[in-house]
Amino acid sequence: EGVSSVENYDSGIYEGEIKNGKPNGQGTHTFPDGRKYVGESKDGQWDGQGTITYPDGGKYVGEFKNGKIHGQGTYTFEKGKYEGFKYVGEWKDGTQQGQGTDSLPDGSNYVGEWKDGERWNGTLYDKEGKIIGKFMNGWFDQ
Repeated sequence: EGVSSVENYDSGIYEGEIKNGKPNGQGTHTFPDGRKYVGESKDGQWDGQGTITYPDGGKYVGEFKNGKIHGQGTYTFEKGKYEGFKYVGEWKDGTQQGQGTDSLPDGSNYVGEWKDGERWNGTLYDKEGKIIGKFMNGWFDQ
């Protein structure tokens, strides 16, 4: 137990709290591809509150479970191709699932239910807040 650094832990470097030779508690996990996780781990898996940043400009802040984005969280793109995109809501096993809102760079946004990472039942609004259309069971109707 204690604080340590583990080289090549899942092809990355982990610095933080260790228990039984695995990340457990607060720590930082840095990968060769530029990804970086800062947050809680349990039994070697990301679990609890954390932040992961990606080299393409993506950033997730929120809950993790069993090494995946899971629970409540916010995903934003701060730079790059999707700069200005933001999703706030529920996640399950790394995908949008449940209630959430996404905002797009053009000012439009979707508010409603997600299923397996897809807009499912909800409303799409333009930048003035006017309804563009609705999603019903994954189908879009204007």
